[in-house]
Amino acid sequence: MSKYTVFFEKTSAGYSAHVPDLPGCVAAAATLEETRQLMREAIEFHIEGMLMNGEVVPPPTPHVEQIEVAV
Repeated sequence: MSKYTVFFEKTSAGYSAHVPDLPGCVAAAATLEETRQLMREAIEFHIEGMLMNGEVVPPPTPHVEQIEVAV
């Protein structure tokens, strides 16, 4: 089992998400929970497609951190 970093963004229609380690792997839905579920499915589907095409699946980014700044 792998854990990929997913970026979620609030949009005018709900939420969108993407995986920096898997270019083109995206999802969008009306709620954050729906977007999470679709993203989980999208990651699995994306990796399955890469493997079927003989592509190397990049390993997950091992560390993500948020930095607080005074603006």
